[in-house]
Amino acid sequence: MKLYSKRAHELHELLVSKQVSAVELVNDVAARLEDVEPKVLAFVSQRIEDAKAEAARVDDKIASGETIGPLEGIPMAIKDNMCTEGIPTTCSSKMLHNFVPPYSATVVRKLNEAGAIMLGKVNMDEFAMGSSCENSWQEGTRNPWRLERVPGGSSGGSAASVAAGQAIFSLGSDTGGSIRQPAAFCGVVGLKPTYGSVSRYGLIAFASSLDQIGPFSRDVRDCAQVMNVIAGHDPLDSTSAPIDRPDYTSFLNKSIKGWRIGVPKEYFGEGIDAEVEEVLRKAMKTLESLGAELVECSLPHTEYALPCYYIIAPAEASSNLARYDGVRYGFRTEDAEDLISMFSKTRSEGFGEEVKRRIMLGTYALSSGYYDAYYLKALKVRTLIKQDFDRAFEKFDVLLSPTTPTVAFTCGDRLENPLQMYQSDICTLSVNLAGIPAISINAGFADGLPIGLQFMGKPFEEGRLLQISHAFEEATGCHSQMAPLKGGCEG
Repeated sequence: MKLYSKRAHELHELLVSKQVSAVELVNDVAARLEDVEPKVLAFVSQRIEDAKAEAARVDDKIASGETIGPLEGIPMAIKDNMCTEGIPTTCSSKMLHNFVPPYSATVVRKLNEAGAIMLGKVNMDEFAMGSSCENSWQEGTRNPWRLERVPGGSSGGSAASVAAGQAIFSLGSDTGGSIRQPAAFCGVVGLKPTYGSVSRYGLIAFASSLDQIGPFSRDVRDCAQVMNVIAGHDPLDSTSAPIDRPDYTSFLNKSIKGWRIGVPKEYFGEGIDAEVEEVLRKAMKTLESLGAELVECSLPHTEYALPCYYIIAPAEASSNLARYDGVRYGFRTEDAEDLISMFSKTRSEGFGEEVKRRIMLGTYALSSGYYDAYYLKALKVRTLIKQDFDRAFEKFDVLLSPTTPTVAFTCGDRLENPLQMYQSDICTLSVNLAGIPAISINAGFADGLPIGLQFMGKPFEEGRLLQISHAFEEATGCHSQMAPLKGGCEG
């Protein structure tokens, strides 16, 4: 029995019925991890023996007749920018190569308390800056559907580990599409929750007003179950929203008949590949067959989202990454004559090229004489983008778009062209600027590569996104295929 290919809710039933043990499950997924890791390169650290010991405790609990939770005994992976007590957390950067946190992020603590079992930390673009998982101090992760392709970024390791069967679910973070874009490229479910609905305490910051933690899974039910654990108010996070968390699984198996779905025309214009649009148009017909009404609409300020994001996000990164100076923790150069030289060389040697590029962009935008012209203007445009969504949600239950304008591109294809790389997130950036929730699910395939369908919702209405996603998933079965791990990638 290939346990690694099953969903968390299926595995829970097998554990409860004692058809398999938690140790057998961890052993099976760990064996899969070891078998395919040389091809996928998703993990930056592993804790297999500790995971087996935790699984044995779950088995003892089952044997004594105690009830176990939906995620108890289920193997998972955590993106390497979430603090894990006693376990290295590097952000895939030389700057933090020796950082071992003294505490765990709230989401990690909640999953530990729920009995989920962490197999290891997974790869990412350095400090979450990138769209291909190639900007890592480690070797870049591969796409399990086609190994010469990228898995997307920055949460490429989180998406690839789930698609390859190396983890049953995982956590990632999304600043401008870093959950949804890799979810689309790797053919899995990726949910970016409303800003403030999931605690960011213990998440190493990139852009604090945009970052949000969310789950990757192989189907929508698993996604809902993970959200049941990680969502909710956290007094340790000043941006955490003090609202009650619903049972997200209660939204599943419900009709979407009579729903009005807005289709923003700006997401189907220039730059969207014909094969992506073809699959999305077919998905729209499926939704109509389920009783939904699809209506074209407009989000007129969408064209400004990309430049707006690449002023605000680097500006916040410039501030957040100022703490890495070789004094308090992390990397410090060994070749410095004085204090100023130590600061400069530490940052030059410790950060990769993309991180340094964004720090420079952000510092420039915040500098005297340019603040009003760039940063302040970007904040005003951000407000206009949010107002576009507010007006749209007065008429529609959800909005629909492609998750990405293309299928997964070839390794190395865009590394030398940052602007082309930034275009990968053109369909996802607006959601973070507005602070609303969005989900990417698999809509179908083009030449054997997955294509993502994105639903965007009103603030704190993740349940409705899960409802429509589950209805589509049940109607199409696009989520049922396992990545074949075909092809190869040089370098």
